[in-house]
Amino acid sequence: MHIARTISEMRVALRSRRVLNHTVGLVPTMGALHDGHRSLLQAARARCDIVAASIFVNPLQFGPNEDFARYPRTFEADCRMLEAERVDVLFAPSAEEIYPAGASTVICVEGVRDRLDGASRPGHFDGVATIVAKLFHIVQPEIAFFGQKDAAQVAVLRRMVRDLNLPVELAVCPTVREADGLAMSSRNRYLSPDERRQALVLSRALQTAETLARRGESNAARLLDAMRKIVAAEPAVKIDYMEIVDAHTLLPVEDTQAGALVAVAAHVGATRLIDNVLLPPVV
Repeated sequence: MHIARTISEMRVALRSRRVLNHTVGLVPTMGALHDGHRSLLQAARARCDIVAASIFVNPLQFGPNEDFARYPRTFEADCRMLEAERVDVLFAPSAEEIYPAGASTVICVEGVRDRLDGASRPGHFDGVATIVAKLFHIVQPEIAFFGQKDAAQVAVLRRMVRDLNLPVELAVCPTVREADGLAMSSRNRYLSPDERRQALVLSRALQTAETLARRGESNAARLLDAMRKIVAAEPAVKIDYMEIVDAHTLLPVEDTQAGALVAVAAHVGATRLIDNVLLPPVV
C-alpha cells in the first residue's frame, strides 16, 4: 500500500495505477477504523479495480467544545487494516496540506445542511461537504463508499453531487453493528462499560420502530412516541434529536408509507452517538 502525504503525491500515485477503463473507488475516513470501515473497504474492493482510502481528522467539521483534540488517532493500526483489505493507496495529509494558509472557500449545501446533525452542530455539514468535495477533486473516484449510519451526511453529499454535477457514484453500505446491536462507531471507545450498556437503548428504540412499521403502523408520531418510551428507561441517555424524515431532504414526514429515515442522536455521558434505520416503502 502506498501512503501519500501530499496532494501531488496522491495524484501521481493514482495516475501510475489507473489504466484505461479501470474503476477507482474511494473510502473517506477519519481513521480509528473498525469493522464498519472494513465493510466499506470490502465493498470497494469488490466493485473497483483500484481502492483508495483517506485518513484525515477534518478540523472544519468540528465545532467549539467538540472532540477534535481527543478524537482517536490510531494510524498504525489503521494501516494494518487497510493493508489487510488490499487498499492500493492511502491519502493521509496534514491539515495544512488540505487547508493552505488563507483558505476561505467552504461548500454550503443550503437547507439540507441545517437538518438533523446540522441543526445541533452548526457548520458541521459545511465542513463535511468541503472536505469530501476536495477529496473527490484530488482522487477523482468513479465510486465513493459511505455508511448508512451517517444517513444525514449521505443526504448532504447526494445533494452536493447532484447540484455540482460531480461524476461520482455514492455507494451507501449497511450499518455494521456489534453483536448486541450497538452501531459501530469510532466514538464507542469513549464509552465506559456502564455507558455502553446504556447506549443500547438507541438501537432498541430503532428496532421498536422497525417492528411496529412491519406490523402496519405508519403514523410517524405514534412511532416516535413508542421510541421515546423505550429511551425513557435510560434517563442518563440525553436525546439530541429523534426524528422521522424523508431520507433525501431530511424534512419530517407524518406518514411512513412512502418510506422514511428514522434517525436518533443522543449524548451518553460525554459521548454523542448517532444511529438510524430506513423504513422501506409499503407496497
